Amino acid sequence: MAIHEFKAESKRLMDLMIGSIYTHREIFLRELISNASDAIDKLYFKSLTDSNVGMNLSDYEIRIDLDEENRTITITDNGIGMTKEELQNNLGTIAKSGSFQFKNENEKNDDINIIGQFGVGFYSAFMVAKEVTVISKAYGSDKAYKWQSQGSEGYTLESAQRDNVGTTIIMNLKDNTEEEDFDEFLDTYRIKNLITRYSDYIRYPIKMEVEKSRKKEDSDDYETYTEIETVNTMVPLWRKNKNEIKDEEYNDFYKSKFMDFEDPMEVIHTKTEGITSYDALMFIPSKTPFDYYTKEFQKGLQLYSNGVMIMDKCEDLLPDYFGFVKGLVDSADLSLNISREMLQHDRQLSVIAKSIEKKIKTELTKMLKNDREKYEKFWESFGRQLKFGAYENFGANKDKLQDLLMFVSSNENKLTTLDEYVNRMKPEQKDIYYACAENIQRAEHLPQVEMIKDKGFEILYLTEDVDEFCLKMIREYNEKTFKSVADKNLDLETKEEKEEYKKLEEENKDILEAIKTSLGDKVKSVKLTQRLKSHPVCITSDSEISLEMEKVLKAMPSNNGVNIDKVLEINPKHAVFDTVKRLHESKSEKFNDLCYVLYSNALLTEGLELENPSEFTPRLSSLIENI
Repeated sequence: MAIHEFKAESKRLMDLMIGSIYTHREIFLRELISNASDAIDKLYFKSLTDSNVGMNLSDYEIRIDLDEENRTITITDNGIGMTKEELQNNLGTIAKSGSFQFKNENEKNDDINIIGQFGVGFYSAFMVAKEVTVISKAYGSDKAYKWQSQGSEGYTLESAQRDNVGTTIIMNLKDNTEEEDFDEFLDTYRIKNLITRYSDYIRYPIKMEVEKSRKKEDSDDYETYTEIETVNTMVPLWRKNKNEIKDEEYNDFYKSKFMDFEDPMEVIHTKTEGITSYDALMFIPSKTPFDYYTKEFQKGLQLYSNGVMIMDKCEDLLPDYFGFVKGLVDSADLSLNISREMLQHDRQLSVIAKSIEKKIKTELTKMLKNDREKYEKFWESFGRQLKFGAYENFGANKDKLQDLLMFVSSNENKLTTLDEYVNRMKPEQKDIYYACAENIQRAEHLPQVEMIKDKGFEILYLTEDVDEFCLKMIREYNEKTFKSVADKNLDLETKEEKEEYKKLEEENKDILEAIKTSLGDKVKSVKLTQRLKSHPVCITSDSEISLEMEKVLKAMPSNNGVNIDKVLEINPKHAVFDTVKRLHESKSEKFNDLCYVLYSNALLTEGLELENPSEFTPRLSSLIENI
């Protein structure tokens, strides 16, 4: 029998397609099922105007048969089939797409949803098969033909026997090697999983012979039997009307599709029509995935085109700050590349991504407004990510996210939004105050919060490492500036109070200089302060970087020796200051010990580490001995 050479493409092109275009060999099943679906679509479309077709929509099906003994996979459809010429043109010429031609010829008909466009999907079969046989009988023809090829050398084409219209593809699998096991594609469970993953929503039934077991009559023994089973869902949940879908359906779909044991916290089901149309079904998990804050976690939505999965994780559809969302997008308007495994970065994808981002924010805003308890539960799981989102990229997304942010407030120690905080501000309050500490209890007892509370001003308690970085990047909210209670200049004193303290500092200039000399380069300066009430001293920063930010940066692997300029502030109305003055005036040897202990006390109160813990204890003991 004469071997026909492939018309235009060389062995090199075939090798390129098999080895490079498709990155996962399992894709062959998706491609061949999609081709079978296209063939059925064509015949179904013809039946709308040709009563001789004699088939109803329910008559169409795709059949998959596995033969372990002969190591073959057979895919059969009862679609439109191919004539001898079409076999030669469509399969004998690489990149010649009959589906694409059919779609162009009927482009005015909105009912047509042809999947294949490039005419290369069929050749993915050669990734797993050493020989591919196609037996096809076209609608309206009384003859069938067999196309057969072992790869790039060419193909044979001859008459064949086939009773019904349609196409059968038989793949003889490649021999196993040490690196590759092709027998995996003879396993029914494996094939079913691939169909569920890639082709679950092909709109025609995909049927397989499945082995099952049952209890024998009048016996405790079991017997095995085979049964033809439809293994695909066919109708995507996301294409149904929302009012037809029960909560249980959403929950079951989410748990089975995204491998979670718990129901989702929120379901976002949307359909958008316009220049770019798409359906989206998204879920917010009820809890943070165990690997969410690790390098192993991959964000992204599943991407479908006409019900066929194109990508399992399309990262471009979700911004990082909404990376916790799971779900899928289905659009017929996407520009796919030749292998359908990757997307071209085009306008359609960008439009869909922006629309999805807006939809997620809208749903979160509604949750915050209408179901505060649920939103606070959401915040507990994913609030950290929103704060990172407001901070990253130099605050590029802060305006999108700032109204979703929450922090614990001194107002009843409850979570509050920035908008709620500002609406409660006193008329004379100019800034939004916050205090940083490792927990709420520590933040409440920081020396610097006393003055703010005495004024009756509310304080946000920041307890996560990203919190202050986030607020520093936002800078202000509703024209109110964020200011740390440890800021070097809170500007809360009256004119008279400022003059009083200026006079006190002048009177105690020698003592303050002596303390600075005693502490050396541990502090940049020493000053008297009005911010303290019951505490004798505190530490503030004279740098753009705060004490808390320094702590966070120093904990990083590459901290580059971050050190801020510290200021020791002393409460002149505290009894300790009288002791400092007395020891200074008497030129006591204990003066230096007291300065060091006060500085160390200020560090510990801030949750900072002592520079030399072994020095602190003896100096403290020395002071105590003289009480």
